[in-house]
Amino acid sequence: MFTGIVEELGRVLWLHSRADSAVLKVEGPIVVAGAAPGDSIAVNGCCLTVVDTGASWFTADVMLETLDRTALGRLQPDDRVNLERSVTSTTRLGGHVVQGHVDGTGVILRRASTSHWDTVTIAFPQPLARFIALKGAIAVDGVSLTVSGVEDLPARDGVQPDFSVSLIPTTLERTTLGIKTIGDPVNIEVDVLAKYVARQLDVSRAERLTSRRDALETAPFEIPAARLEELG
Repeated sequence: MFTGIVEELGRVLWLHSRADSAVLKVEGPIVVAGAAPGDSIAVNGCCLTVVDTGASWFTADVMLETLDRTALGRLQPDDRVNLERSVTSTTRLGGHVVQGHVDGTGVILRRASTSHWDTVTIAFPQPLARFIALKGAIAVDGVSLTVSGVEDLPARDGVQPDFSVSLIPTTLERTTLGIKTIGDPVNIEVDVLAKYVARQLDVSRAERLTSRRDALETAPFEIPAARLEELG
């Protein structure tokens, strides 16, 4: 588990692709300190397991499921990445509960800068719309953020809804969101609580429909008395 508070801007050393996976090597002396094989480190919001470490670097295997659901497969040498070690029992939860399980990728649509913050608008896959709410928590490239605006569009071919987040100077300076440009992909993880609530609602709805159908199928067929009188 993570908090979405980035500890370090790491640097990609290389990404070696395989038929159904990849191996990623990242430079990050802060997160590597004390890290050992088997530990978890979030890379742009993706929970990866450390395979090997050096003085300032670590490697991790990236399975096909992760490559399909995230933007990690597009990383190039020297790209900057957000890094965070998994929380411990004594860690302060400064952001929100982030699992490191990316739900999909979005694309930066717009950036608007002011003297105090930037507003970034991100297009996201339609299936995630039910989990994204105004003032709700969301992780973008592993950064814990609050949704400052959301555009709920009806599902149409070729059209994606979008949400906005406001980035303070600290976030712009210490994460990749300060250097991302229009058209760049980002990893999105919606709030895990929203996913569980939606799942329970889906299950309850399905149970109600099943119960209603079973009741109709098992109810005895009876002709109303008034109808029997009409039939003589």
